[in-house]
Amino acid sequence: MINLNPRILFIIPYFGRWPFWMPFFLASCRCNPDIDWLLFSDCGTPEDLPDNVRIEAISFTEYCQMVSKRLEIDFVPTEAYKLCDIKPALGYIHADRLKGYDFWAFGDIDLIYGDLRAYFTAERLANHDLFSTHERRVAGHLCLMRNTACKRELFKEIKGWRTRFTDNEHHALDEGAFSRLFLWRKNFPKPLFELVGKFNPLRRRSEFTEAFSTPGGVIKWHDGSDDFPRQWYWRDGCLSNDRDGNRTFPYFHFVCWKRNEWSRLPEPDQAHIKQLAQKPAWVIDETGFHQGEL
Repeated sequence: MINLNPRILFIIPYFGRWPFWMPFFLASCRCNPDIDWLLFSDCGTPEDLPDNVRIEAISFTEYCQMVSKRLEIDFVPTEAYKLCDIKPALGYIHADRLKGYDFWAFGDIDLIYGDLRAYFTAERLANHDLFSTHERRVAGHLCLMRNTACKRELFKEIKGWRTRFTDNEHHALDEGAFSRLFLWRKNFPKPLFELVGKFNPLRRRSEFTEAFSTPGGVIKWHDGSDDFPRQWYWRDGCLSNDRDGNRTFPYFHFVCWKRNEWSRLPEPDQAHIKQLAQKPAWVIDETGFHQGEL
């Protein structure tokens, strides 16, 4: 029998300083009221925090001490970016927070959510145990896994995980070594890649579907071109763009604009940002966030 409303918890540790777009991120969480977020952070509690978002105050040092204790390793990274490597282990580290949840997710905050339930439907979630929004790798910015002991402990299958977790190098384990547990011979042509996948039990219980939510990177757009959307529209929790008509998307990962165009712009006025994020519609483009129309 299908669980008509499987419960989902996103677990995201984030340290340093909230980015300027945080009010928009939180607004998009608020419009997914039956999905929960748990953030561990030293950045403070933003104003008007949605009911489905919890921020647990903890210092970076204290968080690393907790990771060390629960993984029985010496986790003392010099930079918070190293936390990306332990994303696949977050379900194990925070198993005590997952009681009552059917799925847990790891991810990033440099994105805006659309209607997640329209994408991760109950029927879809019933059929697989892991969901990546990229076709040939685990998406480090958004990956769902079933809340079972098997999936919580799967990171231990990463070769040399203890050593790779505890050195100071960034290995991108969430998208690299963890992906390879599911995707054998991922550079094979598609027919052979699909055939090989049939022999991998982890792959058979996983969904790797390109959601086309990270434009500007190495992945072509859904028509095979580099003609990416130039504007994204968020309207009352639904996400579309200027390229694809009425087609909606589960989220927009704006990492390319963040790294390139936005990094050269002056930081916007926070009072204006907070005011704009409360509106029912806004536009996102290479110059930032703007007033939108319904």
